[in-house]
Amino acid sequence: MDNAAALTIRAAGEADLAPFFAYLDDHLRDNGANGTPLFQPIAPGQPRLPAGLRIAFIKGIDIPVGQPGWRRLWLAIDQYGDIAGHIDLRGRPEPAATHRAMLGMGVHRVWRRRGLGRRLLETAAQWARAETDVEWIDLEVLSDNLPAVELYARAGFTTVARVADMLRIAGASHDLNYMTYRLRQG
Repeated sequence: MDNAAALTIRAAGEADLAPFFAYLDDHLRDNGANGTPLFQPIAPGQPRLPAGLRIAFIKGIDIPVGQPGWRRLWLAIDQYGDIAGHIDLRGRPEPAATHRAMLGMGVHRVWRRRGLGRRLLETAAQWARAETDVEWIDLEVLSDNLPAVELYARAGFTTVARVADMLRIAGASHDLNYMTYRLRQG
């Protein structure tokens, strides 16, 4: 299967979380390794997804949209049942920002630069338009992660801020881009 269009993208449920966490742990091995830019604000070589993030996924998929802590997850599945990529939307932590969602996304190393990221973004945006009152999707991306910044820009996200020296990861300074996408008029 060479074409990302042949992958199945589906909503994830509780039974998908264990394989999803295994996929994320593998995915993190690429974070800043072998010329790959940092795509997570953690030091290269960190072997596992932080426990707090695991708990946020476990609890969040059962929380109704609009309630504090909600989260929805979609997985791209290949012909063998393996996870090729993911995207998630979650409520912002600010109580007055229920009209906005935060986005997280990743694509397995084998499927990068094949159009899967674009398909995942389209899936999340279509769901948000059809199933929620969310008007904006926001994201944070390390500024040096040019493939991701360019993908988001091609998908219609606008950089609203670039914060210099926002993060210090393994002793190095990193800028952070804040990007947003308007789903509908408020």
